Amino acid sequence: KNETILREFVLLGLSSDPKTQVALFIIFTSVYAIILIGNFFIIVLVLIDANLHTPMYFFLSNLSFLDLCYSTSTLPRMLRDLLSVNKVISYGECVAQMYISLSLGVCECVLLAVMAYDRYVAICYPLHYTTIMSKMVCIRLAVGTWIFGFFLPIFNVMMTFNVDLCGHNKINHFLCEMPGVLSLGCVNLIFLELVIYVSGIIILQ
Repeated sequence: KNETILREFVLLGLSSDPKTQVALFIIFTSVYAIILIGNFFIIVLVLIDANLHTPMYFFLSNLSFLDLCYSTSTLPRMLRDLLSVNKVISYGECVAQMYISLSLGVCECVLLAVMAYDRYVAICYPLHYTTIMSKMVCIRLAVGTWIFGFFLPIFNVMMTFNVDLCGHNKINHFLCEMPGVLSLGCVNLIFLELVIYVSGIIILQ
């Protein structure tokens, strides 16, 4: 096993052409700015407007915060790499990026399910809506979403980085994702891929 592979990876990114990289940097910087401004505006608006202190807008502000966190976990690193010759990411950074992005992705899926449940209660049980979706219930659902989201990916990330890696340490992606890291493996990955597939189905359902 090559020790260099265990210490660092190289993210190949979206393109190796300098002109394309500059164009992508401008595009994604604009997108990132829009994401930050839009979601921050929603969060502030929900906080300062008493009329929006309802379960629906409480969950919407949580979703906006999740979007802020998710985009910030990947885009700044990608933007830096677009203008950098050195696209090396350390082993620890790769693990952290994969875990955080996966966790936030799971949180978003679960939160969308919670928001769907909130709308279901509002439509089917309008007279009992304020009782069922009380402030404490909403807080518990939000906290439960974050706990579940950051707990579920632990096993997948641990399994991914326990795979024996061989050959080069170049990941054909702009961030550390499971498929990119697993493509460096030198063992049969059918079982691990099945686990990932099943966990994905569980999250989506």
